[in-house]
Amino acid sequence: MPAPKEKKKRTKASVSIDTSVPEGKEFSLVIVESPTKEKTLSRFLGGDYVVRSSFGHLRDLPKKEFGLDVDHGFEPQYVVLPRGRQVIPGLKRMAAQSSRIYLATDYDREGESIAWHLFELLKPPPEKVHRITFHEITPDAIRDALKNPRKIDQSLVDAQMARRALDRIVGYRLSPLLWDKVKRGLSAGRVQSVAVRLICEREQEIEKFKSQEYWTIQAELEKQGVPAPDAGAARFISQLVEWRGKKIEKLDIGAEKEAGDIAGTLEKCSCRVRSVVAKEKKRSPNPPFMTSTLAQESSRKLGFSAKRTMSVAQSLYEGVEIDGVTAGLITYMRTDSVHIAESARKEARDFILKKYGSDAAPEKPRLYKTKSKGAQEAHEAIRPTSVLREPKNIRESLNPDQWKLYDLIWKRFVASQMSDAVYDTVTVEIEAQTRSPEGVLRANGSTIKKHGFLAAYGGEHDDEEHKDDAKTDNRLPALAKGEDLRLLKVLPERHFTEPPPRYNEASLIKILEQNGIGRPSTYAPIVDTILGRGYVRLQERKFFPTELGKVVNSQLTKHFPGIVDTNFTAKLEEKLDDIAAGRAEWNVIVKDFYGPFVKDLESAKTDMQKISVEPKDSGEKCVLDSGRMLIRESRFGKYLCCENFPKCTYKVSLDADGQKILPKPTDEKCQKCGSPMAIKIGRRGRFLACSAYPNCRNVIGLDKDGNKVIRPEPKMTDKKCKKCDRPMLLRVGKRGPFLACSGFPRCRNIQKAA
Repeated sequence: MPAPKEKKKRTKASVSIDTSVPEGKEFSLVIVESPTKEKTLSRFLGGDYVVRSSFGHLRDLPKKEFGLDVDHGFEPQYVVLPRGRQVIPGLKRMAAQSSRIYLATDYDREGESIAWHLFELLKPPPEKVHRITFHEITPDAIRDALKNPRKIDQSLVDAQMARRALDRIVGYRLSPLLWDKVKRGLSAGRVQSVAVRLICEREQEIEKFKSQEYWTIQAELEKQGVPAPDAGAARFISQLVEWRGKKIEKLDIGAEKEAGDIAGTLEKCSCRVRSVVAKEKKRSPNPPFMTSTLAQESSRKLGFSAKRTMSVAQSLYEGVEIDGVTAGLITYMRTDSVHIAESARKEARDFILKKYGSDAAPEKPRLYKTKSKGAQEAHEAIRPTSVLREPKNIRESLNPDQWKLYDLIWKRFVASQMSDAVYDTVTVEIEAQTRSPEGVLRANGSTIKKHGFLAAYGGEHDDEEHKDDAKTDNRLPALAKGEDLRLLKVLPERHFTEPPPRYNEASLIKILEQNGIGRPSTYAPIVDTILGRGYVRLQERKFFPTELGKVVNSQLTKHFPGIVDTNFTAKLEEKLDDIAAGRAEWNVIVKDFYGPFVKDLESAKTDMQKISVEPKDSGEKCVLDSGRMLIRESRFGKYLCCENFPKCTYKVSLDADGQKILPKPTDEKCQKCGSPMAIKIGRRGRFLACSAYPNCRNVIGLDKDGNKVIRPEPKMTDKKCKKCDRPMLLRVGKRGPFLACSGFPRCRNIQKAA
């Protein structure tokens, strides 16, 4: 029997910085937090500047200790992170040799905190240090920032310190209690717990919901005297809105017999136009994106998660190379403001006049006001750094995700500066009668008179709420009061009331924002955290609370009502804003929170009952080794698995209703072994898999229409890997072509294909 293979230990990638400086020349050191931003700024600034990255935070609260000195004003006990120990010596040497130090970290509280930590670690003379900020990475913005440096804003640092302290208090004091009462390894979060509660409460609403039957009645009518070739345009659908003197509300027709009686009478009626009301309707564009609305639209239109959206937006902000020039394509993506700089507004107006004509530009420039409390009006909305970079012209320079998101941002911004869309609408009421009036039917039609801002979207609707407004085929034939119509058929239709929809990422972020919970930098981490902790699962792009999530939520709601209360959490966010504005002391806010929290914690230690969360027995036996099949949950959904896992790896996925998702046999033969292929469903959708699995692991991807997605074989190139000097392979992935080292898996270097 061969000796078992030793597991290779994973080693963390080391980080290092280039400490070379111009010899015999005075220079200024610019420190950013991202290597990508370092490359972009280095191309903008001349030889008088040296740009280096800190690789993010260099110190933080300790992982295995509480890290706050409760007896001394909650003073944080910071420790240097592993990457900090690698980076700090080099930065110190460069800082000592430089004439000036510019701390150019991100334009938010976390960025301010990173700058402050850098100052504390490098310990340079205070007069040598300058803080610069910019909400777009362009040459003009960087030059302007260098001309207008400031000191580190201690109020912003304190606000971030307070948030970190509050999260640490909840996480490190409450988590051990959950370990003891529910399950080891659990953790609790201050803001994330509110999100879990919202999802659990929505699930309770759905479970308690009782569906009601109701009927609607429509009629297909036709204008008389229209020549046969145009007969199709003469027909239209109308809705019954009144019956025998009573207006029909949604649930008024509640039974099939009642609907049938009305339909039977209506079929005998003659129909005549009672009134025709024509109006002009205007609709204004939406404001440009801020973080929350970008995450919502990206989820709805592109299917991106909040985390994926922010990651792609970060790459667009930090810089992309286009025609040999690197520049940031969008402004800073963590913002709660819809403010637009005057220069950007003017550039957009000139572009609109030239591309779409004078009718597309409003008489006065559009100004938007942020509605959310505590919004940073000094910040800008998310917009292109130059509207002249049309998405279609730079598509080749962006990967598919970058292009899709940039296209979304560009269109939204351009549309926000355009004129209203104008519709001609008409409402026709038709009287149905036998010997006496029986009912009233209503038909609505609309046509676009002036596209206005819809021209930026190619004439299509820009959001789900107004998708019907943009239809150009919703026309009614020309009708006049008193005109007789031909009744073609009556269309009764059965419906059932539906429960409130489960939250998806877009609607969850929207409700958090409406309740004042979280801030631009926290939306994506909130979603990622509640999924990662196993409190909710994302199935069919909707959030379902897991059994574990329900148990934890019920315990927290009962014993820590403040932690999961939306109003309490929103007020705490406002207090953090007060700290950032210099109106409150951070340790006072933390102390006010800590006292009541500790009292609740002590009570819960004795009052909270132990609840075990174990996998449920499905009552079935494993087909491989006859072990019990258990119902388990992951972030991707429920599934059945053998109790003898990992010895037995057999499992079956379950759908949202708990039904088995079994492979669907096909006539396709496996190219590798000749066995039948079957359609399976994985976390990324449907795919073809060999039925001889696990002996044959051949799989073929399927697109949304069920067509096979065949990836071309990798091609060897003459390019060399920058890490190990092996040849690079040209591969094609889900997001397009890329170069990958032929030494995989030993070398995992990849880069964008030219």
